[in-house]
Amino acid sequence: MIRVLLADDEDLIRDALAALLELEEDLEVVARAADGRAAVDAARAHRPDVAVVDLQMPGLDGLEVTAELAKALPSCAVVILTGRGRPPHLRQALHAGAKGFLPKGSPGGALADVIRRVHAGSRYVDPALAADALTAPPCPLTPRELEVLRLAEFDTPVTAIARRTGLSAGTVRNHLSAVVTKLGVAGRSEAFRVATANGWL
Repeated sequence: MIRVLLADDEDLIRDALAALLELEEDLEVVARAADGRAAVDAARAHRPDVAVVDLQMPGLDGLEVTAELAKALPSCAVVILTGRGRPPHLRQALHAGAKGFLPKGSPGGALADVIRRVHAGSRYVDPALAADALTAPPCPLTPRELEVLRLAEFDTPVTAIARRTGLSAGTVRNHLSAVVTKLGVAGRSEAFRVATANGWL
């Protein structure tokens, strides 16, 4: 019997996944969690063989949960489920230690099959996402430019971004100007949308 933990902040999805998996004779859902911190705590308490974790959750996100479980419970394989996976998310997930990466829109039996595969020691990545990852352009922005752009999401004043980053207002303006130029967009709002759409933020 493969012991499974489910972590998703949406009750309906979590319950639907549990109902689906409990139809499988070789799978048992031993714990459920509604956020990342609860997922790590539940994994420590129940010691599942496989944790199925949503990419976007409050508290700790799926990548942070994966990294924590890789240290605290290395015998537990992690499968990340996502509603909007992007190639950078895939790379980050694999780097964090995930063994599987699957879109939420996958066919019904796919999750059970992926759980069996990762439990047996294999890896699984959705083929369409893997193809996208191989052809996706690399992020042209530096880590500092990404940090500044992330803080600029809601048209945050340059002075506020400068305080949060410890940079001068002039340096923040230079970074934002470089971001806009590199992405070939009209302004920082559009730059934020482009970076988010490509999974760079």
